[in-house]
Amino acid sequence: MALDFTAIDFETANSSGASACAVGLARVRNGRVVSTAAWLIKPPAGHDHFAPINVGIHGIEPSHVATAPSWSEQLARLTAFAGADVLVAHNAGFDMSVLRRACAATGDDCPPYRYLCSVQMSRKTYALASYRLPLVAAEAGCSPFAHHDALADAVACAEITIDCARRAGVDDVHDLAAHLGVRVSQIASEPVERAVA
Repeated sequence: MALDFTAIDFETANSSGASACAVGLARVRNGRVVSTAAWLIKPPAGHDHFAPINVGIHGIEPSHVATAPSWSEQLARLTAFAGADVLVAHNAGFDMSVLRRACAATGDDCPPYRYLCSVQMSRKTYALASYRLPLVAAEAGCSPFAHHDALADAVACAEITIDCARRAGVDDVHDLAAHLGVRVSQIASEPVERAVA
């Protein structure tokens, strides 16, 4: 077995889980980040308002996504990068809800990814006052990074997971989950939003 997975991070335009405006991805093979990708996303119609609080967090504005691919257009690119990997995200419930809700908003089939949460793994691995991504990443030995940049966050999540596996003495994400007593979950589909005439 080998420590293979894809770490993922979404940024959103507003409080709607469907409002994905950026994604970052980091592919891990044999316990090393071997490939990364990131791009901006035009949020689905009806979920495309940019709230000042979100812009203040990630710096992405409406003009930045004006010519970006739509959710539907970028979904194939995302799934091509991640393949059949288990996805790992820091606070995975949020990122998996973005996948589910954006697909529901656009009528796309949501890929039924299996996933792990690096917050849950971190709680079982490190003794910290807070499990916010920058603090956990520092404990895992990561270099300082631009928090809320989707790619930087995905790479940090990957490095945290690699460090958790190293400390646990395992080299497979399923073995890591079992060792730490956390669940490899699977995305459940959301009902597709239907326009009311």
